[in-house]
Amino acid sequence: MPGDHSSKQYDLDLEAIRSKVLLMGGLVENQFNDAVTSFRSGNLEQAEQVIKADENVNRLEVTLDDTCSHLIVKRQPAANDLRTVIATLKVITDLERIGDEATKIARSAKNLHERGTVGVLNHYESIRVMAAGTASLLHDALDTFARLDDKQAARIIAQDQEIDHEFRSIIRTMVTFMMEDPRTISAALDVLWVAKAIERIGDHAKNIAEYVIYVVEGKDIRHTDFLHIKKDGTT
Repeated sequence: MPGDHSSKQYDLDLEAIRSKVLLMGGLVENQFNDAVTSFRSGNLEQAEQVIKADENVNRLEVTLDDTCSHLIVKRQPAANDLRTVIATLKVITDLERIGDEATKIARSAKNLHERGTVGVLNHYESIRVMAAGTASLLHDALDTFARLDDKQAARIIAQDQEIDHEFRSIIRTMVTFMMEDPRTISAALDVLWVAKAIERIGDHAKNIAEYVIYVVEGKDIRHTDFLHIKKDGTT
């Protein structure tokens, strides 16, 4: 009976952590969406709010890291339980970094609009598709983590390649603008910084999907050609 009680308490503790991680995920999702909106509209007040919101995300990271560490020490989880806690710690780190990237987008939005270089090129249209795809990817990654859906996780990993393709396309477009008209250099660089931040957010969403596979299947697929292996049927 004592063991059974301890197991139930562990499950309750872990579920409380997961709920707070998903709360953190919702915060960074809003932060990213607001950052992209401020980049599109030039709303400097909204950009400032995105930057300020990063403080809450950072505090949550510290609190959750500490809670997970105490859970490991107190409950000493093994096997799948330990994998779950480790994966949760990694998800927390990726969410904090998504918040950092959203802050970079907001700062670029401020720079672009404060310098008055908005009209030099259609800056938002250049990243619109990529931003929408990444927002969807992040939302799906959080949903995948909430449900521990390894099949959806595999789809997210594949979709990240589309974000990478969009990023390479934006690089080519911005380089062309800068070569053809030096007056676009400053604005084009801002677009590139934003595009790179969005690409990194896509990478962090993919990381979350990889951690789900680690929890469900017990396989660390980082730095492997997971999709190719899946097609070959060797996993």
